Amino acid sequence: MTSLDRTLAALADPRRRAVVDVLRGGPRSAGDLARQLGVSPSLMSRQLKALREGGLVEDAHPAFDTRLRIYALSPAPMAELRRWLEAAEQGWSDQLASFKAHLERAP
Repeated sequence: MTSLDRTLAALADPRRRAVVDVLRGGPRSAGDLARQLGVSPSLMSRQLKALREGGLVEDAHPAFDTRLRIYALSPAPMAELRRWLEAAEQGWSDQLASFKAHLERAP
């Protein structure tokens, strides 16, 4: 499985996309995320594990409490996804332009 496959698999679940949406506003603890999204801590833990395995989030321990994990978005997987989407979009645009040119040449 490629890193793009892992990213897409992690984003396939709407709850995980909701976590990504919240983390766009800044780093949060798992407890904060669970409260904000109205899910149980155990469900949030599973979602965060999938996002970590997909490379979409990173966790860090603040110096004041090493038991606490703070989650933040990791930019690299989204940049790779963006590049892939841009290439796919360019391919579609090229195909449409070719189809248009073909239709314009037809008698």
